[in-house]
Amino acid sequence: MIYCVEDDNAIRELMIYTLDSAGFEARGFAEGKEFFRALEEEKPYLVMLDIMLPDEDGITILKRLRSRADTAELPVIMATAKGTEYDKVIGLDLGADDYIVKPFGMMEMISRVKAVLRRTRPKGDGGIRRIGNLEMNTGKHKVFSNGKQIELTRKEYELLQVFMKSPGRAFTREQLLQSVWDSDYLGGTRTVDVHIGTLRTKLKGCSAYIETVRGVGYRMEAGQ
Repeated sequence: MIYCVEDDNAIRELMIYTLDSAGFEARGFAEGKEFFRALEEEKPYLVMLDIMLPDEDGITILKRLRSRADTAELPVIMATAKGTEYDKVIGLDLGADDYIVKPFGMMEMISRVKAVLRRTRPKGDGGIRRIGNLEMNTGKHKVFSNGKQIELTRKEYELLQVFMKSPGRAFTREQLLQSVWDSDYLGGTRTVDVHIGTLRTKLKGCSAYIETVRGVGYRMEAGQ
């Protein structure tokens, strides 16, 4: 699935039609709010993101995507009518994977989409991470503990993903809160402890992999 965030209806519909015709499945969104609502239902494998949008601009949306554990590595191609060096540099510095200037041809768009997907899609292991008897398949959004699939909430999955990306690293509660919850979240770090507790319960035999680091927070390491 490719998400196209573009407020011009004609351009958005043409992008969706072209992507569908090229064998991709695509959905369109006119602004950031509906785009982020859709993210809660289904994660795409690439986002076409216009910079000039009616509510949040594309740069702000990109910052939010890169600040979340579940979308930090989501491929993003920025699009803008400005075509200025400043916009291009800012977008790429914030983690955009590519940049396309309006007006662009549909064949160029398809070519750039294919190039970004070749660079960013997991190779060989299909996006599989393993620590001891714990396995996370990021491509299929599945987690297995001792060979059995376990069901996690979105926040539990994102917490586990943070740990499995950096095994052995100690995270403070504040770092975990910032990585998994929105930057404007008003709750305290206690919510991290609660989610760690439910995550450990669901991991069962692998629960001991999440270690409490006294005076710091938590880290994940496979048992000896």
